[in-house]
Amino acid sequence: MTDRRRSPLPGEDPASTAAVPRGLRIAAAFAWRFLLVIAALYVVVWLVGRLSVVVVPVSIALLLSALMAPAVSHLVTIRVPRGLATALVLVAGLAILGGLLTFVIIQFTDGLPQLQTQLNSSLSQVRDWLVNDLHLRQEQIQQFIDNAISYLQHNQAAITTNALTTASTVGEILTGFLLTLFVTIFFLAGGDRIWSFLMLGAPRPVRNRLDVAGRRGFASLVAYVRATAAVAVVDAVGIGIGLWIVRVPLVVPLATLVFLGAFVPILGAVVAGAVAVLVALVTNGFVTALIVLGIVILVMQLESHILQPLLLGRAVKLHPLAVVLAIATGLVVAGIAGALLAVPLLAVLNSGIRSLLHETDPHPEEVDVLHDQEAAAPNDDPEEVVEGQR
Repeated sequence: MTDRRRSPLPGEDPASTAAVPRGLRIAAAFAWRFLLVIAALYVVVWLVGRLSVVVVPVSIALLLSALMAPAVSHLVTIRVPRGLATALVLVAGLAILGGLLTFVIIQFTDGLPQLQTQLNSSLSQVRDWLVNDLHLRQEQIQQFIDNAISYLQHNQAAITTNALTTASTVGEILTGFLLTLFVTIFFLAGGDRIWSFLMLGAPRPVRNRLDVAGRRGFASLVAYVRATAAVAVVDAVGIGIGLWIVRVPLVVPLATLVFLGAFVPILGAVVAGAVAVLVALVTNGFVTALIVLGIVILVMQLESHILQPLLLGRAVKLHPLAVVLAIATGLVVAGIAGALLAVPLLAVLNSGIRSLLHETDPHPEEVDVLHDQEAAAPNDDPEEVVEGQR
């Protein structure tokens, strides 16, 4: 007959724990370990929040490095010194960014008078609709306007305080931009040496595995940034052409907003499209707004069913639910910066953790192969970069 007496857990005292059911002890063991993990994560999030002025620029610099690293590597392969290659790529990137911002500002300034005229016309139409269709009196509308003006006057102090806060925010943004530029230069010029130095702190038995996992994570980041940039360009061009066809003002600024919004998957495109529809509604009326809404939905469907699976699907291998939850968590924890960085962080962790869990210790030459190919083939599956050499 089988002995059904339970065996004690490792390290437990049978005399003192005999009255506690085994399942409860196992649940308690999981519970306190789970609480420790949550406490550690809370401390990490708290530290990131306290150091956000440094963490956010460094994170953005890492994204920019992932975007520019293939160009620098290509120049290095044709015997351009790495320092000169870094300078050329950075100057070209800043020139493109500065030219784009200047063009957008000029277009917005030129289109502002037309937008103001159309806005006044739309407000007049709304006022006529309120008077003729809803049978509101002119005095009621004027009273509402007067109340709004009175509210602004009585809250002038709060508005002034917010303006000062905004000025201080502009200073923080400028400081963050300079820090981002400085860190990006060092990441592009000596990122491999920085990573090798960090690997010296890892235990020697697992150093190669950690090295390969980190490089695969960066390869996933390169693939994600390049694929996202391609999707953003398609979204901006598609919606921009549609806005130009239906003669909505401020086409270039709105298309630029769509391009920037595409770097926040799903939510960014929705918000940018909603702004385009709102501008069309205010300036050109209800019918034009419906047409713009149809254009936005069509471009979003093209992105969701063709571009995302074709480009991002192979690049990062993340389920759409994981993407949405990551963005929502990042938005709650760190606002817009968290929403922007959540999916790249998830892609890097996904690739690195999969490498650690499913790979044996790589040979040293495989580490060198991954180092040589991580920038040369950024759109390939990061795990296949090493697997193809075995």
